[in-house]
Amino acid sequence: MQPLNMDFSKRVVVDSNTLDWLSSPQKGVSRKPLARENQESGHATSIVRYQAGAHFSAHNHPMGEEIFVLEGTFSDDDGDYPQGTYIRNPPGSSHRPFSTDGCTLFVKLNQFDPKDMKRVRVDTNIQPWQPGVGGLKVMELHDFEGQHTALVKWSADEAFQSHRHFGGEEILVLCGQINDEHGSYPANTWMRSPHLSVHQPFVSRETIILVKVGHLPA
Repeated sequence: MQPLNMDFSKRVVVDSNTLDWLSSPQKGVSRKPLARENQESGHATSIVRYQAGAHFSAHNHPMGEEIFVLEGTFSDDDGDYPQGTYIRNPPGSSHRPFSTDGCTLFVKLNQFDPKDMKRVRVDTNIQPWQPGVGGLKVMELHDFEGQHTALVKWSADEAFQSHRHFGGEEILVLCGQINDEHGSYPANTWMRSPHLSVHQPFVSRETIILVKVGHLPA
């Protein structure tokens, strides 16, 4: 497999609804690659689906693993994580993941700063929203030396001022639809905008996005 969407100077938009599920080496696990350095190693961003009963043997993540549970319940040695759980496993960590009833995940592998060693578990179903700019609501998930991850909830007909992203921006639309001067992006769309990119987003109905900023190369 050739590298996929590994030029971080380019804007990338992928509507994952239009992608086919591809088999993985692990029985019962399929995926939709969004960005990938190598076939089975290195930098990777994917939508991953576990069939009921699918499991992995114990393995480690040299440069960390970041997960958001989109559907179902994901499990590992430490517990069960329902839809809406945000997970960070730091560099060098290991686990044995599985799903008893099946689940769908947004997964980022091998993208951590080596110094970012915090283990994170956030159930966003019970975490309170905080007021953001205008009518936005924000749920902080993780912050490390300018790299910032959060959920952002937009009320219907909310618009945001034009702004620039130092260190880039990455978005997964969880529900609703976000728009900007470049187009419209329904639920399950993944976008990555490069360092110093500019846009002016708005919505027409309530929308929730998973956002990461400040982590892309300058």
